[in-house]
Formats: sequence, structure tokens, C-alpha cells
Amino acid sequence: MVTMGNVGIALLLTILAGLSTGIGSLIAYLINKPKTIYLSFSLGLSAGVMIYVSFIELLPQALNSIGDLFGTIVFFLGILFIGIIDMTIPEKENPHSFSGLSGNNSPKNKKDLMRTGLFTALAIGIHNFPEGLATFGTALGNIRLGIVIAIAIAIHNIPEGISVSIPIFYATKSKKKAFIYSFLSGLAEPIGAIVGYFILLPFLSDIVLVSLLAFVAGIMIYIAIDELLPMAHQYGHSHTVISGVILGMVVMAISIILL
Repeated sequence: MVTMGNVGIALLLTILAGLSTGIGSLIAYLINKPKTIYLSFSLGLSAGVMIYVSFIELLPQALNSIGDLFGTIVFFLGILFIGIIDMTIPEKENPHSFSGLSGNNSPKNKKDLMRTGLFTALAIGIHNFPEGLATFGTALGNIRLGIVIAIAIAIHNIPEGISVSIPIFYATKSKKKAFIYSFLSGLAEPIGAIVGYFILLPFLSDIVLVSLLAFVAGIMIYIAIDELLPMAHQYGHSHTVISGVILGMVVMAISIILL
């Protein structure tokens, strides 16, 4: 039987898991003089997290539940969705059109970085929404299992917070704005729990929720390959980028094992 006490604990776990993105942004906030090597590493880290969680966790779950054909279609619909959004932006504003690193004072470079940070925040927000619902629902039925899931999700939310805050800091030179945007991206998790419990849950079928996993996987793969990795390599430090990608995958692998 679900009690108000269980609801409160489940909501608290979901909030803590989601707002752990703030820990990542706080790490970036405490760096007094950020260097481009931090940017390259953090973008690679985020790409590794997104690629690993998409291909190892999200997409396989969707394919196993709704079938290979439908799951694959939904996956590519996610890529198409974010791709269309990307293509609506003029070429000169697009981060694919790099002309080389011209320094942090370049207006174009600042726009590229701001856009990358916001796109990453959007992807993380979408990804955190069903995660919040999953954490909340599990904790309602089993507090102990809910704690394990919340810890695992919090672990992989920390590098996500870094990946949002550092590009925005480089674009705005404001650690406060970087922290706020990163913090807000984590709010999607408790919002997902609240909205799902009070509004969407009666109408939300297993098929819709699982399909959303494949859709989000497509979005995350597109952003990792099209946004994060090109931006990371723009600043050189190629070995640092690869190290970040691998570490991001390791972090996600550990969180999945804990899960």
C-alpha cells in the first residue's frame, strides 16, 4: 500500500538524483581559471555518457519491449526530430561550420558554445524526465531499490552537469548562468515524477514509455556525434577528448552495474 510517507521519500530520492547535475556544475563553478582542455575533456565525457547509455541501456530496452522494427523506427525518428531542429538554424550559426579556434572572445565561438550547452541541457532534460518517473515509481514500491536506482542515476548526472555548465560558462563568462542552466536541466527529473504521478500516469502505457527511451536514445546519439564531439575536437587535445569519452562510458557502465 502506498502511503504519503512513501510518496514523500520517493519524491525526495527523485529530487536528489535529478539535482545531482548541480554537483557537476558546482565542480565547474569552483574552477577559478578554466582552460580549453577542461572543455574538451568534459564534452568528450558527456559524449561517452550519451553514447554508452543510448546503445547499452536505452535502445536495447526499447528493442526488447516493442520489437526491433518499431524500436529502430522510433530511434531514427528521434534522430530526425533533433536533426530537423538543427537544420532550421542558419549555416553560419551552426557549430558544424567551424573555421578554427579563434579565441574565446570570438562572437561566433560564443554562440556555438552557448548553443551546444543549451542543446545538451535540452537532451539531458528530456532524458531525465522518464528517469524521474522510473525512480519515483520504483521507490514507491520498494524504498531500498529506489535508493539504489537514485544513487546510480545521480552518478551519471554529475558529468552531465559538467557538460552543460562548462560550454555555457565559456560562452557567457558567467559561472552563475552556467550553474543555473545546469541546475535547471536536473529539475526535469522531479518534474517528470510529479507530472507522471499526478497527471500522466493514468494515461501512460508501457509501450509509450519504452518508445520514449528509443526516441531519447536517438536524440542523444545525434547530439553526441553532431554537437559534442566536433566541438570537443575544435580545441585540439584529441587524446584528452578520447580519454573523456572512455571515462564517460566507464562512469555509465558502473552506474548501470549498480542499477
